[in-house]
Amino acid sequence: MMEFKTAEGVVEITVNRKNGLFEYSGIFADLSDGASIIIDGKKHNAHLAKVGDVWWVHVLGHTIQLELIEPGANSGDEEGSLVAPMPGKILQVFVAEGERVNAGQPLMVMEAMKMEHRIVASHDGIVDAVHYNVGDQVIQGAELLTLSE
Repeated sequence: MMEFKTAEGVVEITVNRKNGLFEYSGIFADLSDGASIIIDGKKHNAHLAKVGDVWWVHVLGHTIQLELIEPGANSGDEEGSLVAPMPGKILQVFVAEGERVNAGQPLMVMEAMKMEHRIVASHDGIVDAVHYNVGDQVIQGAELLTLSE
């Protein structure tokens, strides 16, 4: 499952991978050589541009703005907690205890396996606790922040 922040709010979709193509609801995306969308068997060129954390998709005369909400932020065990998707180091903290946040809002950036991972709010709420600071090392599954409704 993937979550995207759109103009209409947060959208959850399940994308299947078939024969090197990504499929959702009968529409296929081919990213092997540039980008194209296949609808009813007909291939249409798509143009992608990334500005900050937002993807702009231009296809069939339409422009779609999507922001992928990074996976690994939610803990399945404890509602409201946000956990490290893998071992790493905290690079940035954008929020403080008591701050109100919106679903999809970046809360922290951590580095793991030489890549930066954004930790985002899974829902609207208030930051109850920030458990790590910039420069701290964390283990996989470590609770980074706690949000309440």
